[in-house]
Amino acid sequence: MAAHVLLIQADALGAETVRVALSRGSYEIEWVQTSALGLERLQDARPKSKTGDAGIAVVLVDLALSEGSGIALIDGLHEASPHVPIVILSPARDAAVAEAALQHGAHDFVLKERVDDYVLPKIITGVIDRASVADALYNERERAEITLNSIGDAVICTDVAGNVSYLNAVAERLTGWSSAEALGQPFEAVIRIVDTATGAAVLNPMKAAAFHDATMGLPGACTLIQRNGQEIPIEDSSAPIHDRIGAIVGAVMVFHDVSTNRALTNQLAYFAQHDSLTDLPNRRLLNDLFTQALLTAKRHKTVLAVLYLDLDRFKHINDSMGHAGGDRLLQAVAKRLVECVRASDTVCRLGGDEFVIVLAEIAHAGDAAICSENILKCLRAPIIIDGQAIHVSSSIGIAIFPDDGNEAEVLLRNADSAMYEAKGSGRDSYQFYRQDLNAGASERQLLETGLRYAVARCELELHYQPIMNLATGGCSGVEALLRWNHGSRGRLLPGDFIGIAEESRLIVPIGRWVLREACWQARSWQQARATPLRLCVNVSAVELRSKEFVAGVADILAETGFDPRCLELELTETFLMQDSQSTEVVLHALKQLGVQLALDDFGTGYSSLSYIRRFPVDTLKVDRSFVRDLTTDAADAGVVSAVIQMGKSLKMRVVAEGVETRDQVLRLREMACAEAQGYYFGRSMNAAEFSDSMRRPKIVATA
Repeated sequence: MAAHVLLIQADALGAETVRVALSRGSYEIEWVQTSALGLERLQDARPKSKTGDAGIAVVLVDLALSEGSGIALIDGLHEASPHVPIVILSPARDAAVAEAALQHGAHDFVLKERVDDYVLPKIITGVIDRASVADALYNERERAEITLNSIGDAVICTDVAGNVSYLNAVAERLTGWSSAEALGQPFEAVIRIVDTATGAAVLNPMKAAAFHDATMGLPGACTLIQRNGQEIPIEDSSAPIHDRIGAIVGAVMVFHDVSTNRALTNQLAYFAQHDSLTDLPNRRLLNDLFTQALLTAKRHKTVLAVLYLDLDRFKHINDSMGHAGGDRLLQAVAKRLVECVRASDTVCRLGGDEFVIVLAEIAHAGDAAICSENILKCLRAPIIIDGQAIHVSSSIGIAIFPDDGNEAEVLLRNADSAMYEAKGSGRDSYQFYRQDLNAGASERQLLETGLRYAVARCELELHYQPIMNLATGGCSGVEALLRWNHGSRGRLLPGDFIGIAEESRLIVPIGRWVLREACWQARSWQQARATPLRLCVNVSAVELRSKEFVAGVADILAETGFDPRCLELELTETFLMQDSQSTEVVLHALKQLGVQLALDDFGTGYSSLSYIRRFPVDTLKVDRSFVRDLTTDAADAGVVSAVIQMGKSLKMRVVAEGVETRDQVLRLREMACAEAQGYYFGRSMNAAEFSDSMRRPKIVATA
């Protein structure tokens, strides 16, 4: 493709000389005779981009034009189209002027006396090639500039002397230095980096990269001090810059703001060590804090106490309030615990309703007792949740360093054992660790472990005790009683393991097994005797608070085909009084199934007549403690008589428990008590023994 040459030449003969000199090459010559026409031509042909000027490859201009100064013409041409190279035609006598023109933007010159078909094409071609290379370099630099200003990282370059030679836009923003201000400044004046932890200045990473001739990164966590003094955490990578022969001529550093990432990392680290509900340290952080407190106590030879705290009956509160209400209660408890201790102490939530408090460097064990008393008193004050006053209490176990252990794990375990002792002693109290507690804790743990597999191993067994109709002398019902045939301890009664089953919530699957087995057995007895037989099954408060309990009862009745009208579930007065609103809902749901309800151990609790009338109770079972001295203690006889009369007035069945003598039977008949059960009529028996006993009717004593 021919190169377009714009010739500005007043002399026609000179123009012809140029045309002849260029005639053998690939040139297209456009001739104008005045500088004004030449400027107009360039201005008209000015492009909207920097990639060329309407095909004009070079301007060849004679400085001997009659109008104006040659230097002024060069300035005008350069301004009109700065990217089109200019070659000067000058007589030898004006060589100095030509040299000056080069200083004003001309690219080369040729003496008129030397214009021929060798020199002129060579100069024109060379100028065009250099302009093309310059354009390519310009475009490449433009692309690099745009790229560096478009990336999210800051970029700064230094020369071999360590002075700043380049900053991109991000680097300007992060450092607070403009490129114009920073160029030529020492790197350390523009970029000040310190260790985040210590605040000490960090070695110039550019020098490190140049010294090692390798890519280097900042050590550890580093912070950039901006020009205005603000601090920004950064991460970087620095590398040396080499020339064509491999010599180091500078360095480049790429860095970016990691404020967001570091904040997120710190947040994740915090979450990993703190309880998300209460914001207290969790078990993981407790291990670190406890270990550190122990080291301090050992070093200073001081006393340290660990308090293991568990809320009393929290499962019931949580079930009745719902998980959202239970969560708010735990948050309120956590706040109170923090307010009860010193800033140097540690309050931690292990999970659920369990908390651990580490009292650092106390004077003596008595301080732990004082703190525990304060906590118990503080927690007794009602906590208002959704307008409802919630009363809570706690059981606290205390272990002391160094008396009760030298390691965190041992002290925690011993405090846990002491807490169970406090809970077993009536709750709402604290208990110091004693060495004999570990044996009890180990025993409890073994029982709980064994209980988890008792159903699968077929170790559970139901025994049955008859309930007798005092008027007819016949068996009107049967109470199912659970026994555990333990592999190594023999037969265990409910008192040996029901408490553990309730605390571990194993009572829920165990209770389901009991109800299913009893329903199957009672149905077979009913079919054998062709008359209804009331089945009484004890139900734990933990079972009744289980959300699936009512549905589970319905499923078992459907599975076994047992008549729900013949099923009587026994519950205690204590459960009736706890969270009466939700209790009422559960009991009415059971009544809708057709199930009967009995109030066991009546007279030992705190229920009032208004509560009894409110709930759909069918049977009152007089506690054995009143029946035992029925014939010798007028007060007990009065209680039994009152319960029987109250039952009649409320249309409730009354059953006397613990009947062991003929005199008790006669006295109960005189009081018109409907039913009774106890050793007088028969001890608890397995299913086969009970079947045999049913074939031998028991004659109720007569006067």
